[in-house]
Amino acid sequence: MASSHLRLVPPKPENGQVRRSPPVRTKDTRTRKHLTPAEVERLIAGARDGRHGFRDSVMILVAYRHGLRASELVDLRWDQVDFAAGTLHVRRLKNGTASTHPLLGDEMRALRRLQRETDDSPFIFVTERGAPFTVKGFSHVVARAGEAAGLSIKPHPHMLRHGCGYALAAKGHDTRSLQAYLGHRNIQNTTVYTELSPTRFKDFWRK
Repeated sequence: MASSHLRLVPPKPENGQVRRSPPVRTKDTRTRKHLTPAEVERLIAGARDGRHGFRDSVMILVAYRHGLRASELVDLRWDQVDFAAGTLHVRRLKNGTASTHPLLGDEMRALRRLQRETDDSPFIFVTERGAPFTVKGFSHVVARAGEAAGLSIKPHPHMLRHGCGYALAAKGHDTRSLQAYLGHRNIQNTTVYTELSPTRFKDFWRK
């Protein structure tokens, strides 16, 4: 067998360190990172068709209505719900600020029913075995609901949080209030919603 003239060439050090190629970042080709209110309604309807349709639909509703991260949703416990006052105490992760949100009538009714149907777990959302839900499990719920709803965009849980921010900004809520509602420490994380609000320029051509 003829010997090969090829040989391995070690990388040349630069200033005593080996120069390596930077990691290649995958380009995010999604046109938007949030769901519209109409898409959320379809997603909730799609979730109802599943085996645990009621629980799954309530998970999506609560995540959207309160701008919850998936990790915050699955960590919700019954002691955070005050049925008498109609409020939900929201504990934020990622160094976010906690707040108390009002619960609307549809949420109150849904949570009361869910509490009656759930075993004595301290967690609001549990699996059929009674274990706390996981972030991965909720991701599967959202994906299945998106397929059942026939959405043109592939949904994931964080699109519900973004959808909440854009929906509230479109209703004209000020940036500071929206910041507190979403639990942002830095207001720059909130301005992305108000900057793209369709109501921001609504009076520009009116006399």
